Amino acid sequence: MNLVDTHCHLDAAAFDSDRDAVVRRATAAGIATIVVPAVERANFGAVASVCREFPACVPAYGIHPMYVGRARAEDLDALRATLQREPAVAVGEIGLDFFVPEADVERQEFYFVEQLKIARDLGLPVLLHVRKAVDAVLKHLRRITPVGGIAHAFNGSRQQAEAFVKLGFKLGFGGAMTHERATHLRDLAATLPLAAIVLETDAPDIAPAWLGSAKARNEPGELARIAAVFAALRGLACDEVAAATAANARAALPALPA
Repeated sequence: MNLVDTHCHLDAAAFDSDRDAVVRRATAAGIATIVVPAVERANFGAVASVCREFPACVPAYGIHPMYVGRARAEDLDALRATLQREPAVAVGEIGLDFFVPEADVERQEFYFVEQLKIARDLGLPVLLHVRKAVDAVLKHLRRITPVGGIAHAFNGSRQQAEAFVKLGFKLGFGGAMTHERATHLRDLAATLPLAAIVLETDAPDIAPAWLGSAKARNEPGELARIAAVFAALRGLACDEVAAATAANARAALPALPA
């Protein structure tokens, strides 16, 4: 298989002790490409370093909504400069997160909108974080439309899924889909158009069911089994799923290696 993990935080401290082995396991499992998104200006360098060290990895740069509390306006200038200087497949991870009750919605929306403008100006797709904020994200996308991208860890309604697809976005499915109790998500994975779906791990987070605990460390090599679950839900062969979702990933992120 030649799978694409469209969302993996391989630069995270959780991988510091064995990152080489993690990448070897991913390669052995058939993961050909790993997209590594940044979450704040402070880790732009770490993301770039990981992607230089491991040829399978490609970077995206952005300011995550959960990190805007310590962001400064000049970080947006640094983001633009980084994207103009460094090869990147997307602006990300960016978006909105209203899951935390004390979320500063106004601050999140400011940084999200400004990063959408950067993506639009530079002709880059975006990697979207949309937790408990799908309608708000869609509202801003309709106003400031980038060239496309991926709604990462999608868990919205069918109507919301169709709205993203209509705007030219793919939907990211990963470990959450492997849990049998996630009936709505599994139904979406089984019935949405195959052309709308990409696969991801969000490692080290969103552990698949077989790791036994939500707090278990996920890693990109798990994408092969995630793809197998997805294939079973759709009644397809794993190779067919790998080829289709990899093609979808390259449609969403045209700078991905062939």
